[in-house]
Amino acid sequence: MPADGPKTGAGVQLSARRRGEGVRLANYVGGCWRAVDDVATLDDVDPASGEVTALVPLSGERHVREAVAAARAAQPEWRAVPPQRRARAVLALRSQLLRRREELTALVSADMGKTLADADGEVGRGIESVESAAAIPHLLKGETLEGVAAGVDVEMVRQPVGVVAAITPFNFPAMIPLWFLPYAIACGNAFILKPSEQDPRPAALIVEMVDAVEEIPAGVVNLVHGGREAVTAILDDPGIDAISFVGQAKTALFVAERATARGKRVQALGGAKNHMIVLPDADIEMAADAAVSAAYGSAGERCMAISQVVAVGHAADPLVAAIKERLPKIKVGSGLDEGVEMGPLVTREHRDKVAGYIDGAREQGATVVADGRETAPEGDGFFLGVSLLDDVTPEMDAYRDEIFGPVLGVTRVATYDEAVKLINENPYGNGTAIFTRDGGVARQFQFEVEAGMVGINVPIPVPVAYYSFGGWKSSLFGDTHIYGPEGINFYTRGKVVTSRWPDPATSQVDLGFPQTR
Repeated sequence: MPADGPKTGAGVQLSARRRGEGVRLANYVGGCWRAVDDVATLDDVDPASGEVTALVPLSGERHVREAVAAARAAQPEWRAVPPQRRARAVLALRSQLLRRREELTALVSADMGKTLADADGEVGRGIESVESAAAIPHLLKGETLEGVAAGVDVEMVRQPVGVVAAITPFNFPAMIPLWFLPYAIACGNAFILKPSEQDPRPAALIVEMVDAVEEIPAGVVNLVHGGREAVTAILDDPGIDAISFVGQAKTALFVAERATARGKRVQALGGAKNHMIVLPDADIEMAADAAVSAAYGSAGERCMAISQVVAVGHAADPLVAAIKERLPKIKVGSGLDEGVEMGPLVTREHRDKVAGYIDGAREQGATVVADGRETAPEGDGFFLGVSLLDDVTPEMDAYRDEIFGPVLGVTRVATYDEAVKLINENPYGNGTAIFTRDGGVARQFQFEVEAGMVGINVPIPVPVAYYSFGGWKSSLFGDTHIYGPEGINFYTRGKVVTSRWPDPATSQVDLGFPQTR
């Protein structure tokens, strides 16, 4: 892998990754892959085998500064490129993603642990974001009103923010970078990506695809690997104008407070505790299918996973029985193996932390219907089977914390009002769902529930790319939601121009405040 080498250096990096030789990853700055040999590294570990597949350099302030310098140098010229040409560049990236979709899907599965089907769904949703961003000439259109006063017109135009950075999490190593990158550059910004140090290889492959797009000039997209030091450097660097972040609630708050204190605009998505209400009139079999799918897909490592079912009235017993019946049929193993429905967790430490909630729930009074430790595959991978906890109450750790693993809790309540009260009193407001046959109740629920994304008989209500993604309360810190219309607003600034072209003969001094006459 050459340092400061030509664009062909990206292919060298990829071939080494394919061989799984524990290659030391490189940063991508100013259109070149740059080796980072003067810092410590973190092991990138295959969660299904426990084997080291790459060494992640823990870049520091100097490396971030290099990326910022490259981005700031490239952004003015990129901003001047007509929106239609920027759209064509985004479409060229889409072509790369479609051509190498299978390769990216396999890498997501290998690096993060997802099944191939789940990884392909992630990549597909990322491509949808690219497609949506390609409509940028339409999305950037401003507003004009003529004649607001005698001979005076007003126009609002949208202009890029400048240099923007994204700090992305481990659980969607391809999709979430694609929530940000295409919108940011389509709006005329230069972009810096700091992917999760736990599984950064899919992001590096995406940047290799960017590298192959001739329409995207060097420096417009940059990649910096690293951990907390790199994150802090990004938050503090005065050359970065805006930051997008997805991660844990505590870190999201830290990012939002530190970056805004330094004058940056921020969109930071944090924690979640997503409830799914099941009313007595619901189709119990369908609700059970939905609960199992939404709780255990991707081993529960989704910010939109259903982690808490709220069973109302006499729906509880048949629902718990139906969920329990489905659990032995879930095949756990390497995401690359045929027939596997749930892969490993991302790290050994996270697997052990999630498993600890099972004993904790039992000690605090919950009923352990299924213990995932008893059904976990043997081997060195970070596996945990599916767990089901009944009789979970709001005082328990398993209810209060975002477990982020294959542990589903069931809370029993007597009425619909009690169920909604649980959701609205929770500090998080990311996503929620209700299962019912009653349209009136469903309409009431979507009106009064305090969450940013709501599903009606839909367990994972992730918005399509032309809407926006984001929660309420402590699930969101900062200015706006992510991608879609709010993503465009975040990556641009509105400028209002008031113009008048009068006859010079009518000019006069007027010290009064301007007003419409």
